[in-house]
Amino acid sequence: MDEGRRLLYWEGSSKKEFDKFPVRVRKNMGVALYVAQLGGTPGAAKTWKGLGPGVYELVDDSHGNAFRAVYVVHIGQAVHVLHAFQKKSKSGIATPQCDVDVVVRRLKRAFARYPHGGRRNDSK
Repeated sequence: MDEGRRLLYWEGSSKKEFDKFPVRVRKNMGVALYVAQLGGTPGAAKTWKGLGPGVYELVDDSHGNAFRAVYVVHIGQAVHVLHAFQKKSKSGIATPQCDVDVVVRRLKRAFARYPHGGRRNDSK
């Protein structure tokens, strides 16, 4: 593996759901996730509000449908895709609570698998 490249982990069913996205959306988000693996912040990334630093949402639209992938960086030395979903909000721009709950639950599980809660312990 490249020295500066982080691993990419798919939490829960996020990869299965991501694979259902239209090809163009998967390609765009795939490139964005690769940028995150290299330590950058993709242009399509928005900060996911309420869960602290390092949690981002990728946003893409296809034929009037909204697609989202939520990921977190800096858990260990990896990028974790927490949730991938087609947004079907009935309340305007708000993300449905069921999708927010999935993100929160998977984030807690990802942190729990690492010593020190997944925080980097670099002495550089």
